[in-house]
Amino acid sequence: MTLVRPLLLAGLVGVLVWGVAQHLALGTARQQLDQTLLLTERAVEAEVERLSSLPAIAAEDERVRSALAGTGALQEANRYLETVAVHAQAGDLFLLDAQGDTIAASNWNRPGSFVGQNYGFRPYFKQALDQGQGQFYGIGVTTGVPGYFLSRRIDADGVLGVLVVKLDLRPLQTIWRTADADVALADEHGVVFLSARPDWEYHALTRLDSNVLSELEATRAYKGADLAATDPLLTGTLTQDDAAGDGWIGRISTMPSTGWQVIAARSTAGLQLLSFGAAVLAAFATLALVATFKAWDQRRQIIALRLSQSENLEAMVRARTADLGREVEARTQVEIDLRATQEALVHTEKMAALGRMSAAIVHEISQPLAAMEATLSAAELGLDKNDAATATRLGKARTLIRRMQRTTKHLKSFARKDVAERSLIDLRTPVASALELVAPRARAIGVIPVFHAPDGKIEVMAGVVRIEQVVANLLLNALDAVADLPEAQITVTLTAEDGQARLCVADTGKGIPETDLPDVTEPFFSTKVTGESLGLGLAICKAILSDFHGSLEISSDLGHGTRVTATVPLATAKGAEAA
Repeated sequence: MTLVRPLLLAGLVGVLVWGVAQHLALGTARQQLDQTLLLTERAVEAEVERLSSLPAIAAEDERVRSALAGTGALQEANRYLETVAVHAQAGDLFLLDAQGDTIAASNWNRPGSFVGQNYGFRPYFKQALDQGQGQFYGIGVTTGVPGYFLSRRIDADGVLGVLVVKLDLRPLQTIWRTADADVALADEHGVVFLSARPDWEYHALTRLDSNVLSELEATRAYKGADLAATDPLLTGTLTQDDAAGDGWIGRISTMPSTGWQVIAARSTAGLQLLSFGAAVLAAFATLALVATFKAWDQRRQIIALRLSQSENLEAMVRARTADLGREVEARTQVEIDLRATQEALVHTEKMAALGRMSAAIVHEISQPLAAMEATLSAAELGLDKNDAATATRLGKARTLIRRMQRTTKHLKSFARKDVAERSLIDLRTPVASALELVAPRARAIGVIPVFHAPDGKIEVMAGVVRIEQVVANLLLNALDAVADLPEAQITVTLTAEDGQARLCVADTGKGIPETDLPDVTEPFFSTKVTGESLGLGLAICKAILSDFHGSLEISSDLGHGTRVTATVPLATAKGAEAA
């Protein structure tokens, strides 16, 4: 079982590397075949183009035209065509009359002469008569030598004929075989007529149908070759560019000028050997890596075994140290809890003292306030009815006394927990009343608070008087902060967002030190050095807002001012209906 896994891993890596190497090798082979294909195609086109104009040029000679018209000597035409064939390095030139009979040829004096032969069945003859020029590759019916035939129609004073140039392409085939280049040429039907591989010659790339075989038989293009009996060269489906046969792969392109197919092939044996070699090397490399890793792992286990005793000892020391650390943390936590308990007791005592003091204040000033209200009522009764100004002043004084009575009543919240009376109110109303209440103090200092409020109502569930008390406290604190400061400002902003009503009182006063911010809402804590304040204003504001499910936030920048934000939940439809 120990050796099975490394062998399986090596086999898997070998298969993967074989696949990748096969893909890369095929890609490289295709690129090389494309280059060979391009060079071969250009060489064939150059050879064909070299004599493409020869039939038209030779047909313009007067000796050829006179021989065709019957007004000149045929021997002169034969010598002319012989001379042109030698100088142009063409295979053969011969002249056909309108019936396809050869009346003059460059090989007039050699065995296998074309003179007297009829080639009216050849496609190049029919194409020249019908279209003016023609081309055709085939095996010569007279000489048995294959060649590429280029033809041109001649009109000699109304007598029609065809001049044909036979181009021998076998020198190209010799060059391919000498260079050991697997290239071939096939006609438009896919029949290979030139090939560096002799076993490919006169074989079709794919199976030919009966119509094509009949056409080739009629034109005697490949006389003596049994195309129907030979197996096709391609073993798979011929794609646009790729081809594959028994033990080879290739690339195919079509020459636009002739319609021939150029094939560049390569044996797959070398590619398979290369891919197999890469796979074997990858498998051995994987086994070597596995062996190296195994040796390293065994060495690591030996070292770990030798260090186990020291590690156990270190673990015991760490465990004891951790126990001591936990004991220290436990004692530290106990001390922290004791200090917190002490602070809570002090705070509780403060609140108890505040409650007792609040009850005493309520008791001491309730009766004088009631007497003042009764006195003002008696004064109103004895007042002259025509003295409207004095009556107004007395009414305002009674209103302020009633407000003081309601305010002192709420001081009982520091002595016992009463249920806060709530109703649906527009928060703009108590803010405006508080601004009016502190207006005399503001005018005395010379700073008039600026109030920003929305046009619509901001409804909350709260008590009008208690909210007035909160706003008045915040405004008085702001006025104290900007007293004796030049160009001081106080801004009161009322907004509603995210289900909350926010009242922000911002001043440009001296600010509060950062160390004092956590304690400013504690009872009896004051930053005023004159001794005029007991430090109860913000504590009362926080307690009132808490009764209405609100909160109080304070931020300050020393030397630049303080910003106090009171937040109260907006009234819901259900709460408003209940109210």
